[in-house]
Amino acid sequence: MNSRERVALSLNHQEPDRVPVDLGGSAVTGMHVNTVYALRQALHLDPPGTPVKIVEPYQLLGEIAPDLMEQLGIDVVGLGKEANMFGFRNIGWKPWTTPQGVPALVPQAFNIDPEPNGSILMYPEGDKTVPASGRMPRDGFYFDSIIRQDPIDDEHLNVEDNLEEFTPVTAGDLEFLGREAQRITTQTDKAILANFGGTAFGDIALVPAPNLKHPKGIRDVAEWYMSTVSRRDYVYEVFDRQCEIGLANLEKIFRVVGNQVSAVFITGTDFGMQSGPFISPKAYRSLYLPFHQLVNSWVHSHTTWKTFIHSCGSVRALIPDFIEAGFDILNPVQCSAAHMDPAELKHEFGKQITFWGGSVDTQRTLPFGAPDDVRAEVRERIRIFAPGGGFVFDPIHNVQAQTPVENVIAMYETVRDYGHYPV
Repeated sequence: MNSRERVALSLNHQEPDRVPVDLGGSAVTGMHVNTVYALRQALHLDPPGTPVKIVEPYQLLGEIAPDLMEQLGIDVVGLGKEANMFGFRNIGWKPWTTPQGVPALVPQAFNIDPEPNGSILMYPEGDKTVPASGRMPRDGFYFDSIIRQDPIDDEHLNVEDNLEEFTPVTAGDLEFLGREAQRITTQTDKAILANFGGTAFGDIALVPAPNLKHPKGIRDVAEWYMSTVSRRDYVYEVFDRQCEIGLANLEKIFRVVGNQVSAVFITGTDFGMQSGPFISPKAYRSLYLPFHQLVNSWVHSHTTWKTFIHSCGSVRALIPDFIEAGFDILNPVQCSAAHMDPAELKHEFGKQITFWGGSVDTQRTLPFGAPDDVRAEVRERIRIFAPGGGFVFDPIHNVQAQTPVENVIAMYETVRDYGHYPV
């Protein structure tokens, strides 16, 4: 059974030959470049000092190259536009060294400046003539968005200002997506997890618009969250227009990629905290569910794609609404959060939604446990989530920097040894 067939069966709640595995298929299922480098060195894939590409500069995620995918048994690859979170394209690679001394390659427009306190500034589209949009603290591991909020005049708020980043897909993007989808389909057997952008309503990582040179509208994180209540009509109108643009884009994109895509990343809007959801089911149903339903309905009526929602934290109370909204896949399945017991989740929702993640705790076990702790947790999660399909193996969110490489190896060795059906 090849990777594409394996993922398809599991997404349709059937048992393939083994549990499918994702690493690097999206910006929330990846690995920090420092850890990728350490892993490649431990597996003797490169001579010492060989740099690793940083394919997502906001979180400094490293490339999961084909040779590493082969070593780890990875079944999923990502497909998205060339531009990254800072608005420049991942082309024209040049050398850079992370603050921890790891050799890397970054896109040509990765233009940074040091600050007197040791922080590093990043610029939208790599343009140093405009204010910086990202900052990495001294000795940090990734960038934080810099809030660039103009004074808000409620009498003159313009919905178009919060739609500047949601534009019709370009001919260049369509050509790239079509070409890449065809290349992956013909030259590999991997399943495609696509992220075409534009359908993540209220994703707080996108609200500050680190890709825009002069963002307008509501761009402060706290102000945005408060606006979902105090300026609800305005936010609803933003979502309504965004949805209109997003659906038009999906129609154009489907014409060039077709059903070569296995799953599509619809939204990364987080609705959970460690202790519980930070939005009530009533509020979710009022503001978000109508637009999620529109997008998911379009996907399901026009394509064979499965739809993917990423929401961190304790979202147990919202899972019935996610299912009603039409989502096929839940990620990252943060079992370390309150009310997210894996056995209960599988029992209650395992026939209705695929759990993409939840395979090991990236807050405690993977970074701070011993290899035997990692093996035990991975075996237990496979035992719980794998029966009946509906499970893609992936850690809970990205594997962070400074994660012991022996723990990472133990994780993939365990899914290799214990992830075969019947479990």
